Amino acid sequence: MSRRYFGTDGIRGRVGEGCITVEFILKLGWAFGQTLRSKSASRPSVLIGKDTRLSGYMFETALEAGLIAAGVDPVMLGPMPTPGVAHLARKGSAMGGIVISASHNSYEDNGIKFFDGNGAKLNDDVEIEIERWVDEPLVTVDGPLLGRASRAHDAANDYIKFCKHTVIQSTEFSEFNIVLDCANGAAYQIAPSVFRGLGARVKTIGTSPDGLNINKDVGSTSPDALARAVISSGADLGIALDGDADRLALVDHTGVLVDGDEILYVIAASRHRLGSMAGGVVGTLMTNLGLEKALAKMDIPLLRTNVGDRFVIEAMRKSKWFLGGETSGHVICSDLTSTGDGIVAALQVLSALKMSGQSLHEAVHGMSKCPQVLINVPLDARANLNHSSVKATVRAVESELAEYGRVVLRPSGTEPFVRVMVEGYDQELVMACAKRIAESVEKTA
Repeated sequence: MSRRYFGTDGIRGRVGEGCITVEFILKLGWAFGQTLRSKSASRPSVLIGKDTRLSGYMFETALEAGLIAAGVDPVMLGPMPTPGVAHLARKGSAMGGIVISASHNSYEDNGIKFFDGNGAKLNDDVEIEIERWVDEPLVTVDGPLLGRASRAHDAANDYIKFCKHTVIQSTEFSEFNIVLDCANGAAYQIAPSVFRGLGARVKTIGTSPDGLNINKDVGSTSPDALARAVISSGADLGIALDGDADRLALVDHTGVLVDGDEILYVIAASRHRLGSMAGGVVGTLMTNLGLEKALAKMDIPLLRTNVGDRFVIEAMRKSKWFLGGETSGHVICSDLTSTGDGIVAALQVLSALKMSGQSLHEAVHGMSKCPQVLINVPLDARANLNHSSVKATVRAVESELAEYGRVVLRPSGTEPFVRVMVEGYDQELVMACAKRIAESVEKTA
């Protein structure tokens, strides 16, 4: 069966266009409910959380109706970070969780993310089963079998307690003065409670959602506001989450951005010093070569996967490693959580800084990022990547860079582009090599 709806991070799109309509969301809720009922002898329950975008209210109601029609009990969580829904699904009796969010996208978009009862992304077989039910006529169960909706009143506190318990029990962060940017998103109340509850002095931005301003000029994808706030307030560092708080970016006291690769390095280096770094680190094709080199100095291997946290998590599971993530700031500590969690990852960094006595600025200096150039080449025909002239150019560049550089050539999964990425130690050489490959790809169009 063709995969029409699910991407690597659930279902996402512009509200009212394509598949993201109220009718589709209602049918999707029903289809998920039918899939769960086929696997359960008793009536299952499903958690529903959302971020703060305006369309979330509409889709929340549609999912609720669809699940009830399928004979499933929806439990409404209200605004809740994606990793919070995953955690609550894992710790409770629900058979699954749904998050209404388009993550770091603007408010015009929305999406649906699914988790199973273990707080993990759905496997391919379950997603295919959901799509099969979407094609079936919607039939409501008989009256006595209808699902019953309820609201979880202490869900936020449960998740706050969990986050605080991911650091050593007696840990206190009173020495840290931080700026926290919640992107006007799902964590706007929860994240400040976590960090203040652990003693940190916290100034917040991006904590006034109005349904339309999620990720608008704030959050992990727009860190300039955070950098300005850190510098103006004299803070030790800044923490920026995205709209559903499953990714983060950091800013040091000088206003310099610290990305997902550097966050992985800080956590891995701390675990290595403590003797608790079990196995290696999983990154992606886009993970900076500098991280690979820095980890190698500690004899920590790096495994690369395709881009997407789903691929990272799967590789971590197969390798039985506990640390992985993406440059974008999806950081997964699978000994603590089942999915990327911006709050938990930030707490791991603060713990590392507290134990080492270093500032964030000092902690990242053990890793030297390699210059990286990314060029998007408009191209529909993916087969052109196998053209002999393209392959010859790539081979020539790889030979020139030798072990001091890397080339990634891949089609975009969502846009008609080929992404040409080259990295190495020399900025001018990297730029020239990327342009050579991009021109070679363009000539085959």
